[in-house]
Amino acid sequence: MPHFNHLLKITLVLLTTIASLPNVSADDKAAAQAELRSMRIDALNQLYKENPKAKKQIRSSAGYGVFGVMGAQILIFGGSGGRGIVRDNLTGRDTFMKMGSVSAGLGVGFKDIRTILIFRNRNILKQFLNDGWVFAGEASAVAKSGTEGGSAGELETPEGISIFQITKTGLMANGSVQETKYWKDEDLN
Repeated sequence: MPHFNHLLKITLVLLTTIASLPNVSADDKAAAQAELRSMRIDALNQLYKENPKAKKQIRSSAGYGVFGVMGAQILIFGGSGGRGIVRDNLTGRDTFMKMGSVSAGLGVGFKDIRTILIFRNRNILKQFLNDGWVFAGEASAVAKSGTEGGSAGELETPEGISIFQITKTGLMANGSVQETKYWKDEDLN
């Protein structure tokens, strides 16, 4: 049991470190924004390569967001944190945001993923930008059968947010945004 308590403490410290992102100084603001814009371009290019239909979805949407997410899962505790950028397609304005999540389940490992959110509804996009958002287990995999249904690797929320998650090795066949919170990054806006 003492060994388990030690692992639990290490896990909590690790997850806290990942989820709590450092503040950005004024000197670093432009560099951090540029890095997020570059990450967005790279992630979208990878998504378009693996799922060409996503490009049309993004162009015809109210807006979209791309988040770089780092996470860890150690035994039954897990969590992740990251930053991203959300584009309002009507105004062309970018909003920088943070995200964090917790998870439970058996496993050990680290992940580095890109999450792309596509907002079909303008009111949902505005709510996401103005108030933040908490996904509490409402996203689920979209079934695909032949040409019917959603795209491979796509998750869907009841509010009309399409979600893709990609890794360096490609589009994830399944994923989750359960217990994930998004909010404006006051340091970068």
